[in-house]
Amino acid sequence: MNGCKRVAAIQDLSGLGRCSLTVIIPTLSAMGVQVCPVPTAVLSAHTGYSEFVIRDLTDFIHPALEHYKRMDTHFDCIYSGFLASAEQIDHCLEFFAAYPDALKVVDPVMGDDGKSYATYTGELCKRMSELVAVADIITPNITEAAILLGEEYPSMPLGSSDARSWLVRLSEQGARIVVITSVNLAGGGMHTIGYDRDTNSFWKIRNDYVRGAHYSGTGDIFASVLIGSLLKGDSLPIAMNRATAFAELNVKVTYSYQQPWTEGLMLESQLPWLTSYQQLDGYSVL
Repeated sequence: MNGCKRVAAIQDLSGLGRCSLTVIIPTLSAMGVQVCPVPTAVLSAHTGYSEFVIRDLTDFIHPALEHYKRMDTHFDCIYSGFLASAEQIDHCLEFFAAYPDALKVVDPVMGDDGKSYATYTGELCKRMSELVAVADIITPNITEAAILLGEEYPSMPLGSSDARSWLVRLSEQGARIVVITSVNLAGGGMHTIGYDRDTNSFWKIRNDYVRGAHYSGTGDIFASVLIGSLLKGDSLPIAMNRATAFAELNVKVTYSYQQPWTEGLMLESQLPWLTSYQQLDGYSVL
């Protein structure tokens, strides 16, 4: 397994609903990346279902880290996503500090469609900025970007200059690479936009938006493909293009079957796409 990258994924594990670890593991595995799950909680179904059983695993995270340190375990990437408490943010910070050479990726899962999630308190949203400050890469959606910046959710499409400003201001909080999803750009429809501070370059990928198609786990799949692509040496726009294309493929397939949003994306039969040849030329300069 020489050359196999290894990611520690600090996320929840939900039995029903195809999100977090249940999509992160197969997606990155299909790309030839080993995933070591660090579960923050185990749920019978994700929180979008009307009822679920949950077991909090906050007290597991620190002992797991200490074990990995004793074993001198190497990680190429530490990847955090949905977190349930401020204490879990402390544990993520411990992981990041323990592996300073690893790529630090934060998906600041806090909200969508202009609203924060019910489980995210003001304190938790505020403390998310501590993770963002030490991250190399952050992948907020436009709602989460607005929360991090203290901005109102944009009711009108963003102009290119405003979009670039948001990316730069988020990067100034710490991350050298910022990717924002679900951005409605003026005159251009829905986009994914990105910024690489090292090269001072701005990129955009137009999304083939399917109206009314909104599924759990889409952001997890997007971030996983982005991470896998970057770990394997892709440039930022190629990684963004690959992640967007795979997410769109899954959305369209799932929508064609008219599946409930709670069941997530039908990615199982689409995983071979990740190892096939793709013509990735849908990116352009923002």
